Amino acid sequence: MVICRGTPETTHFLNVDLDIYSRSNLAPLVSALGKKVFVLHEGRDKRTYCAHLEVTRITTNADSTVRAFCALIQSLPRAERKLWDTAKFRDFNIGVQAEAQPHSHRIVLAAETVKAASEVGARIVFTVYAPEGAARAGATEARLITASAPSKRQRRRTGVNQRSR
Repeated sequence: MVICRGTPETTHFLNVDLDIYSRSNLAPLVSALGKKVFVLHEGRDKRTYCAHLEVTRITTNADSTVRAFCALIQSLPRAERKLWDTAKFRDFNIGVQAEAQPHSHRIVLAAETVKAASEVGARIVFTVYAPEGAARAGATEARLITASAPSKRQRRRTGVNQRSR
């Protein structure tokens, strides 16, 4: 769990989700992590089992959240650690909410954190979400442009065709 620092109008770090995909049932692994994780989803999608988790302890940035997950994985019992090790994908998915300001936004992971992720066999993934109003603003702009273009009937009436422009 992350406490957002900054304002919602600026680009900011959201959270780190642990996304696991496997051919094996992940319920024992999720159960072994216990109350130290919040389960967003755990189940099966066609032939693949998946689990999407967040840490329940309060963290302040991506670095501390990834380290918290690594500590949990390193403390797994042998059978559950084997489920982890044989999973197809083990991703620390760092979520970022993009906004117009500031011009750039840095998320720093310490070398020790990257090493810890590597030692548990996990990938580090970034997901950047578009600004909240971006899709709506683009749709409004497209409608305005369409509305301002002359229709075929208007072009015939005024004697202007597209080729003569």
